[in-house]
Amino acid sequence: MSFKKNRLLYILNLLYHESDEDHPITITQILERLQQAEIKSNRRTVAHDLKVLADNGFDVVCNKSRQNHYFIGDRRFELPELKMLVDAVQASKFISTKKSKVLINKLSKLVSAHQSDELNRQLYVDKQVKSDNEAIYYTVDLLHTAINSNKQVEFKYYEYNQHKKKVYKHNGKVYVFSPYGLMWNNDSYYVIGYCKSHDKIIKFRVDRIAYPKISDTPAVPKPDDFNIAEYSKTVFQMYEDETHEVVLECRNTLMKTIIDRFGGDVATEPAGKEHFFATITVSTSNTFFGWVFSFGGDMKIIAPQEVKDKFIKLAKSIENID
Repeated sequence: MSFKKNRLLYILNLLYHESDEDHPITITQILERLQQAEIKSNRRTVAHDLKVLADNGFDVVCNKSRQNHYFIGDRRFELPELKMLVDAVQASKFISTKKSKVLINKLSKLVSAHQSDELNRQLYVDKQVKSDNEAIYYTVDLLHTAINSNKQVEFKYYEYNQHKKKVYKHNGKVYVFSPYGLMWNNDSYYVIGYCKSHDKIIKFRVDRIAYPKISDTPAVPKPDDFNIAEYSKTVFQMYEDETHEVVLECRNTLMKTIIDRFGGDVATEPAGKEHFFATITVSTSNTFFGWVFSFGGDMKIIAPQEVKDKFIKLAKSIENID
């Protein structure tokens, strides 16, 4: 039976969508709405229905006065929690503008109409840099399904050419991949796992995966000592190269930067009054070197020598660019 003709369900829907702590409603107002919906009722039946809802676990709050005021108190999400989720959706580049608006609209239905306005007023996704891949929801779901069922996946992978056109890597090659987990890093979504053609564990940007499908072939087992969190620290800013244990000498003001990047358990020790040493395991890519450059001498590579040499060679090559 539709809630539009069932008095109890109609009242519950009314409370959920049109009442909150700042906008309670009275029995008189409920009766007016029931009359408009052509549902027979009186003050006694409405009061009984409100009690039935409360007795069955719904947090129907009554502010007693000359006219009692009612509203739904405890909801699945509180308004501050939903505002935080809306902010996260808006800030996520891998969620397209269209999907962001759909998600925020769904989130807004978890509060009253009055509170929904507060969520919608935060909407500013139109001018943000967003993914144009509308299929990312389904790709993420497919990858989770493959992980849970221990199956391989197959897909094509694309990049962009100089004309900003999508082009498939290796002429549309189909990658055979055993996914181990997904990771959100630097506002991009990645899947990590074993790639057959690379013969090692690598990562792919989820929003650049095309035509994914789950294979009937069991996934290649994840190594017992593999840890995704540790992998994310090693593959610095998601650019892969040779991995080294690197010692950095940093000015004391950069301690927060080191902890933010590598975690609170990063190995450090004082190096005089104004500096400290940090020992990290990283992919020594150009992205890593660029990060070191960005601190203008407040961070230096101390060891190993081969990484120092690579860093100096890169610096000289930049200096010699015409």
